[in-house]
Amino acid sequence: MSVRGRIESTASKLTASERKLAAALLSDYPYAGLETIQDLATRAEVSAPSISRFVAKIGLSGYQEFQRRLISELKEGNRSPVEVHGTGRAVDGGYLADFIARATAQMAVSGEAITEDQFERVCELLGDSRHGVYMLGGRVTNTIARYLSFHLRQARKGVYHLPSDPETWPEYLLRMRPGDVLFLIDFRRYQSSLARLAETASAERGARVVLMTDTWLSPIARHAAEVMPVGIASGTLWDTYTPALAVAEAVATRIAETHWDQTKTRIEAWDRVRTTERETTP
Repeated sequence: MSVRGRIESTASKLTASERKLAAALLSDYPYAGLETIQDLATRAEVSAPSISRFVAKIGLSGYQEFQRRLISELKEGNRSPVEVHGTGRAVDGGYLADFIARATAQMAVSGEAITEDQFERVCELLGDSRHGVYMLGGRVTNTIARYLSFHLRQARKGVYHLPSDPETWPEYLLRMRPGDVLFLIDFRRYQSSLARLAETASAERGARVVLMTDTWLSPIARHAAEVMPVGIASGTLWDTYTPALAVAEAVATRIAETHWDQTKTRIEAWDRVRTTERETTP
């Protein structure tokens, strides 16, 4: 289990002082935990002994182990397919059946990491047509962002899928208003350009950043109002993005069903236009 997962699973047992420390750690995860114990104590306004007790409460032997775990998570987030392939286990039995089993296991991981409350909050943010939604993914995951943006456009207005070229991003940043949502997907190996986009959108435009990432957490997490961690480690050359697509489908379906009257009207209008286009095409 990640350090973040340990903190979140222990949340109900934390004292008031420990909750302050947990909030400080999670607000700048994992980087806050890489500071010296004295600097972290100052940041969280707690004592160094309180940090030691907190680390023990989440099941670690001490602050050194706590930091080693965080460093290990950072390294995992930057592993290339060559490195992943070198440590993966061999396929058991039929390749297709085993691969599907691995993807299914990561879907279960995702279902546990994203709580129902968080899922509903994200759907409420993305479904609120009073605010614009801007979406973008990384080199591979942009296909998932495109998929989700397509379905959201059928359910509500004001949804924009940003082009991959960073030179076009200022146009979209200038459109953003406070309260708008920037939905980003960033899996290992993380893209620094997306992190800069998130920082600018949040700090300068007042946008709320929603991040879908892996369990090691993209650096975008430090700018995000909501972080949705998805399991991707298939143990093969390529990480599996099946869980991410499943979460995207769940979000799109939940929003469409919640706002069904609006969605129905938009789909019917959409289909009328498509029909007209087919009839007038020479």
